[in-house]
Amino acid sequence: MKFYLRLIVVGVVISSNAAFAQTSNSTNSPNIVFIASDDLNDWIGVLKGHPQVKTPNIDRLANRGTLFTNAHAQAPLCNPSRVSILTGLRPTTTGIYGLAPRHREVDRTTDVVTLPQYFAQNGYRTLSTGKIFHGGITPEERATEFQKWGPDGGHNPRPATKLMTAPLDMVNNPLIDWGVYPVEHDSVMDDYKVASWAVEQLNEIGKEESANPFFLAVGFNKPHVPLYATQKWFDLYPTDEVILPMAPYGDRADVPDFAWNLHWYLPEPRLSWVIENKEWENKVRAYLATISFMDAQVGRVLDALDANNLTENTIIVFWSDHGYHLGEKGITGKNSLWERSTHVPLIFAGPGVTVGAKSSQPAELLDIYPTLLDLAGLTENVEVEGISLMPQLEVAEAPRARPAITTHNPGNNAVRTERWRYIKYADGSEELYDHYRDAAEWSNLAQLAEYSDVKAELAKWLPTESAPHAVGSKHRILYQKDGVWYWEDEPIVLDKLVK
Repeated sequence: MKFYLRLIVVGVVISSNAAFAQTSNSTNSPNIVFIASDDLNDWIGVLKGHPQVKTPNIDRLANRGTLFTNAHAQAPLCNPSRVSILTGLRPTTTGIYGLAPRHREVDRTTDVVTLPQYFAQNGYRTLSTGKIFHGGITPEERATEFQKWGPDGGHNPRPATKLMTAPLDMVNNPLIDWGVYPVEHDSVMDDYKVASWAVEQLNEIGKEESANPFFLAVGFNKPHVPLYATQKWFDLYPTDEVILPMAPYGDRADVPDFAWNLHWYLPEPRLSWVIENKEWENKVRAYLATISFMDAQVGRVLDALDANNLTENTIIVFWSDHGYHLGEKGITGKNSLWERSTHVPLIFAGPGVTVGAKSSQPAELLDIYPTLLDLAGLTENVEVEGISLMPQLEVAEAPRARPAITTHNPGNNAVRTERWRYIKYADGSEELYDHYRDAAEWSNLAQLAEYSDVKAELAKWLPTESAPHAVGSKHRILYQKDGVWYWEDEPIVLDKLVK
């Protein structure tokens, strides 16, 4: 019965969207181009996260609009972060903390109106290509979330055997690989194909004399692993010149042991492994190369907007779903509540956005949904939990009403203000960092009595309730049962910790 009811809902959504498109012709409404990157931390030129990174296209977009220098993901993991962005709801509301389930499989979000659906209901035609939702789009999602779909994108092509052959220290996942992909032209890469489809759509739209506004979502996979790019992108970063991140030995000496539980047993190797196997420079170089390759694809989309005279009436937002460690705090990958894993690029450009501005106010990816509605002049969706960033898009340093909150499994939360990062774990242990004095988060102040008032003030922003794991949750899931903590259904035994 539930299956048939869902089919009915699908039909209603399609019919209502089609009817709206036929009766609405809001040619003065701004278009929306919604560009996503995967696993991109603050290593872009304008954020100065790495001194060597070359991202001229993302940088030019930032210079055309407003850059949020203190933006953070709701979750340091792809699926819960993307669900939050697209539904406007926190993981603590949906119960989606892991790589599964999908949002339409959860009672709380079965019937939620996602961001593209909201625009479709308001007369926009919606198009998507690449990774916007978390991969593997279901037939139901394909029928309801967007009206037109391009290539799914992904991790392809891949060589017959991995380029990096050393056995990993935990999970030997085939995606954990990096190196030069042995072809001459980028056109074989999935992200290139995603950009090509987006360019084709913009070229077609540019030929139309009159049309409804569009919402075009373009999701790039890089710099997600495997870190493959063609030789020319690696040539930007010669091996013997690569600058490694600062990762001082013993940095975790003042960090609670419970922090290991959030990234207990993963495909991503530890810093100790990349050092021992002489792969640290190689991985950092490959990460930089794939960022520059992805940046070039962003540039192709921006150029197509310009070539078709669409830029002037188009809102562009660029974001990444979460950050990524390259050795900091002894790990590579995401799955932490530290700055390296939560801090992301967030850029808005277009009509209504101040040009060449930077805001250091704490922002959340959750805020994208209500902000785009404001920029498009659409009625507020009262169901979403984010706060519009319009005040900061008008005056960059206009104060924001609350800090940014990141969650990784129930009970583990980080609060980020302009100055402070406060982390409280599910076992009650804490971390506190003063970003005015310690941007790298090397000195945990949580145990010092003189900071008790600061902690108390920040703790007021912690979620008072956290939805339990949604039915069907799996992959990167942490929970407690009968006093024992479990990682992906295996009991955590500290003596087995891989450091």
